[in-house]
Amino acid sequence: MPQLPAPAYPADVLARLEADAKEVIARYPGSRSALLPLLHLVQSEEGFVSRTGMAFCADQLGLTTAEVTAVATFYTMYRRRPSGDYQVGVCTNTLCAVMGGDAIFDRLKDHLGVGNDETTEDGKVTLEHIECNAACDFAPVVMVNWEFFDNQTPESATRLVDDLIAGRTVEPTRGAPLCTYKETARILAGFPDRRPGAVEASGGAGAASLVGLKLAKGEGPSPARVVGPRGETPGDAQPRDTEPGAAPHDPSPTEHLSSHDAPQKTSASDPEHPAGPAAEEGE
Repeated sequence: MPQLPAPAYPADVLARLEADAKEVIARYPGSRSALLPLLHLVQSEEGFVSRTGMAFCADQLGLTTAEVTAVATFYTMYRRRPSGDYQVGVCTNTLCAVMGGDAIFDRLKDHLGVGNDETTEDGKVTLEHIECNAACDFAPVVMVNWEFFDNQTPESATRLVDDLIAGRTVEPTRGAPLCTYKETARILAGFPDRRPGAVEASGGAGAASLVGLKLAKGEGPSPARVVGPRGETPGDAQPRDTEPGAAPHDPSPTEHLSSHDAPQKTSASDPEHPAGPAAEEGE
């Protein structure tokens, strides 16, 4: 059945959003480029991108609602229905999953009584699994309104959501102090975060992220080993700081060999460790 036209914003809300939208659109040489921040803007008003919000964006930019809808449904950061004050995202991608992300997600579903992309009855917390939080070196990671809570466990994640529901102050592992989902959306729309100390607290990469960078720059305890192309033997690869013709670097027992190194022994190539027949169940 065809949908009725989206309801309009109240006059005072519309006037405020139009003033904000004008400021956003003025940042771009082409008005269409302002669509993403405008979607964040309307999300900051209602906590999700409603049909009213999409109609507003279309009207401000001279687009069709179909064009706006195509963008709003593509990006997962735009909510399509009302959500909680705190968007709790649990990474369940490969590394976080094997480090405990799946266990955290299952615990929170049971503890909160909600499923994926569902909100608690009090409207405080929306739970969702996220494919990657881009913080694998701190796995497993939980994000609340896009702020990091690193090295989580089922127990610590449970305490985290309990504190959020109770209104207690929680501090991200790194980054700016936590704010509500609507406040986060307004910041993502490009408006300054006026909270005292919030910008200064944003910080940068954590210590674990910087270790690999230091090793890549040769600043670690030993020179980084440059791995040669496939087909070369380990002896063909030279350390970053080794002169041509010097003795090749032999990896230490604790050094991880890349897939580019010489083939490793497998059950098929190592007579001392044959694969043998598959064992029967229970053996």
